[in-house]
Amino acid sequence: MGALTGFRVLDLSRILAGPWCSQILADLGAEVIKVERPQAGDDTRIWGPPWLKDNQGKPTGESAYYLSANRNKHSVAIDLASPEGQALILKMVASADVVIENYKAGSLKKYGLDYASLAQVNPRLVYCSITGFGQNGPRAQQPGYDFIIQGMGGMMSVTGERDDLPGGGPQKAGLAFADLTTGLYAAIAIQAALLSRHQTGEGQHIDMALLDTQVASLSVLAMNYLTSGKVPGRFGNAHANIVPYQVFKARQGEFIIACGNDGQFDALCQSIGLADLSQDPRFQRNSGRVEHRDILTQLLQRHFMQHEAQYWVELIDAVGVPVGMINNLAQALEEEQVQAREMLIKMPHRLRDDYQSIGSPIKLSKTPVEYKKAPPCLGEDTDQILAEFLTEAELNSLKARGIIQQSA
Repeated sequence: MGALTGFRVLDLSRILAGPWCSQILADLGAEVIKVERPQAGDDTRIWGPPWLKDNQGKPTGESAYYLSANRNKHSVAIDLASPEGQALILKMVASADVVIENYKAGSLKKYGLDYASLAQVNPRLVYCSITGFGQNGPRAQQPGYDFIIQGMGGMMSVTGERDDLPGGGPQKAGLAFADLTTGLYAAIAIQAALLSRHQTGEGQHIDMALLDTQVASLSVLAMNYLTSGKVPGRFGNAHANIVPYQVFKARQGEFIIACGNDGQFDALCQSIGLADLSQDPRFQRNSGRVEHRDILTQLLQRHFMQHEAQYWVELIDAVGVPVGMINNLAQALEEEQVQAREMLIKMPHRLRDDYQSIGSPIKLSKTPVEYKKAPPCLGEDTDQILAEFLTEAELNSLKARGIIQQSA
């Protein structure tokens, strides 16, 4: 029994923010029915290569992008643009607890699939809309992709190397940061709405916007600005408020030091053979280290060029100061702590017996995450799920007209 076992989610979303949200709910035990377009499916199904390889090592056409966000779900292919498809969704909504959609604001109203319409069918429904800019405001009708949102929402202004250094300038995060964080916030909001429904008996509409989430995620840097009036800039791999808290180069390789307090800085200096440095009045307190950032960084950097990165990491780690190597993805997944935490999982896929993916970081003692189903092929579960709502004759009729699709 998962924590959300017994809840049914109708997922009309595609790409990343919505599917990321519904995958979290599915991992926690909710029954998630992913509704996709016949023949085409989720947009990300074609966002490859790379493609999943079958048991014979041949590409299958299932993109790695799609696979990353659709575990533990059922795929049902329904044409929402058809009256028959819309009528079928209304039947399904009657027994659903949650609907997730990420269509342009207001566009589902013409199909009778907006919150106001579906709430008449099921007043207990929790309906989550995910868009780039929200349901209101001057940009509500504009498409909002993660890259655009990272730029508009201030993320790129504080990400990247300093302008006065080689390679300086705005930089997006290596992952779709706004999409992923919006998916996380949406999952939190849905669970909050379900708890509220338990008290009131009523569902509600959740309005999630990538731009809102991006602005909220500015957190400390936003407060730095609101407190000081000074617009933050880019610090590359350094920290705006803590020193030393950055990447250092060694004779071979690079590594990270993250000194969170004055005691850690003293321990760092003792461990690397620069004990006098922590006694220097300029560097004894973090405020002084921030003020004299460039001088201190140059002293440390010059010292670290005497040995390879692993040498320094072992010395510093031994005294309890946060330190670590910079791993590529292969090294990160081979890290023994990652292995011990079971963050790399294996489960059978319809197209590959030894399919593996990244696991959930949620560790619950009594209702643990379960990996019951690999990301489904398009329409894989159409017959199984829709048999609850349609007769066999109705199923066959809708299939013959292309309104629904069951994968081979």
